Amino acid sequence: MKAILILALLTVLSACSTPSYIAEEQPLQKGKLPTANTQVTIPGLGSCTDSQDRTLKFNSNEPITILVHGCNGSAGRFRSLAQLYAFHGQQTACYSYDDRDSLITTANKLVNAIEQLSAVTNNPNISIIGHSMGGLIARKAMETEQLETNNKTNIQLVTVSAPLSGIKAANSCSSNTLNWLSLGVVPGICWGITGDNWNEITATSSFIRQTKPLSSSVQRYLKVVTNEENTCRRENALGQCIESDYVFDLVEQSHPIIDSYSQVTNIQVDAGHVEIVGDKNVSPWKLLAILQEQEILAATPPEKQQALQDLLAKLY
Repeated sequence: MKAILILALLTVLSACSTPSYIAEEQPLQKGKLPTANTQVTIPGLGSCTDSQDRTLKFNSNEPITILVHGCNGSAGRFRSLAQLYAFHGQQTACYSYDDRDSLITTANKLVNAIEQLSAVTNNPNISIIGHSMGGLIARKAMETEQLETNNKTNIQLVTVSAPLSGIKAANSCSSNTLNWLSLGVVPGICWGITGDNWNEITATSSFIRQTKPLSSSVQRYLKVVTNEENTCRRENALGQCIESDYVFDLVEQSHPIIDSYSQVTNIQVDAGHVEIVGDKNVSPWKLLAILQEQEILAATPPEKQQALQDLLAKLY
């Protein structure tokens, strides 16, 4: 039974698995970014690179977008997406966290980071984009009782491929029957694989079930749902799929209470779990199209279309 449970939980961690990765420590190319006029140190926030220097430098008079990575991620994994934002003249920051920590703890730290950022920026517009587990964290941070920004702050929340109703493959962790049959070993196995969030990612957890309204600072919530069936993350030389890009189904990404929020816009797209945010093998053009259609990312001027294609080819 232990072997079966471990196999199931390793399936959960497929959400965290990403292709081989080389740390991205080089600073972003400025592109059309506004000149930075503010320099702050905010725990958890920094540039979208893997540089050890986490000082956040930005223009306090312009909007800013916070990117929240999924498990087994890092700020540097969103460097390319941040570079695409820079190409369109929009500044970003990345929120970094330990994916073995409690999701509630991590969400609280994100709340503190947003509040500190809100206190030093003159522009009221802050966007937050969370992918996968990062989406769970970002949404939790936006709850009424969590977030206390100044009254001027206008937040746009975007979650992408987030398992808002819990992770099916982790439901064994919350099974009283399995816990009893294993003589209490199951929780230890679950903790060993996923860390302190093992009892938060299941469908029956209070983290998933006990949702609260969004903060009044959240003006809109764009929920990008990925239909990941028949998607492929990696192919062999013959074009045969050797690694699926299927992680969460549509049910895992839906939630009856969250989907009823007045701020929510649901958009479904056929895309793999990694494909939607991009990696070294595929560009996130589907996500870019959605963000531009929803006016979260600036439109690309016709005369810049070729330059954008060249940048995509370079980055991905």
